[in-house]
Amino acid sequence: MKKIKAWFAAARLRTLPLSVSGIIVGASLGTTNLGESGIWQSSLFWLAILVTIGFQVLSNFANDYGDGIRGTDAKRQGEKRMVASGIISPKQMKIGMIVTGVITFFFATFLIFIAFGNENFIISFIFFNLTIVSIIAAVKYTVGKKAYGYSGLGDVFVFLFFGLLSVLGSYYLFTHNLNWLLLLPAIAIGCFSTAVLNLNNMRDIESDTAANKNTLVVKLGIQKAKKYHAFLLLFGMACAIVYTALNYREPWQFLYFIAFIPFLLNIKTVFKNTVPRLLDGELKKVALSTFLFAILFSIFM
Repeated sequence: MKKIKAWFAAARLRTLPLSVSGIIVGASLGTTNLGESGIWQSSLFWLAILVTIGFQVLSNFANDYGDGIRGTDAKRQGEKRMVASGIISPKQMKIGMIVTGVITFFFATFLIFIAFGNENFIISFIFFNLTIVSIIAAVKYTVGKKAYGYSGLGDVFVFLFFGLLSVLGSYYLFTHNLNWLLLLPAIAIGCFSTAVLNLNNMRDIESDTAANKNTLVVKLGIQKAKKYHAFLLLFGMACAIVYTALNYREPWQFLYFIAFIPFLLNIKTVFKNTVPRLLDGELKKVALSTFLFAILFSIFM
């Protein structure tokens, strides 16, 4: 039982609502032709959710493994890491990564077949390769000699995969076309997701600096990182508002403003903060607020 709890802890379940936010937004915008059932009764939607969760869990396992064997997590703040604490061995975590990667790949292949069948070979081939790239990116974040999470590129990964690819990719699964206005909600989700990573890196700035993990926060310094954080949230909110204004039908479309309240309060908290480890509780607030935004946006847009 203790081992099972350890694997759930390594999977970091609290990160999952954030990871599926882009899928919810993209799928909701692409399923207006499904009638009253919407995305909630769509097998494509739930397969996309499973694949995204698989990528997120794989990334979390890889992060636990990579930081654990490098010693980065030895003095980290927040949740305990399983490899660093010795509860799960590096070999066991490697096996967990392989199993998760294989299962995710299987679901992704099934999703591509359901979405495109045998008639769209080129598109299927592109999505197939995107699946492979996503798996590699999830692992290489902190694993390997050239782990990009250690050179300040984690923000780029999160923005591209959690924002642009998640929203635009899920939209394309349903419609087989793209509307470039969709970049606005995609950028919004990307910015909100990157803000969560930025909070994480601000919290860990001391341990990351000591471990030579050169996150963007380490490179910028805490004061510039706070300004960057405010930009991410404010620009993301602006993109969502512009998209809604361009597609305005009724006032209820702006109900997602409820999710913006915690964002604004978070910006205030971040600028007042003088002890980085106290930012740990803010991660969940911003992540869940992003999930709330995605739900309200999908229902009323």
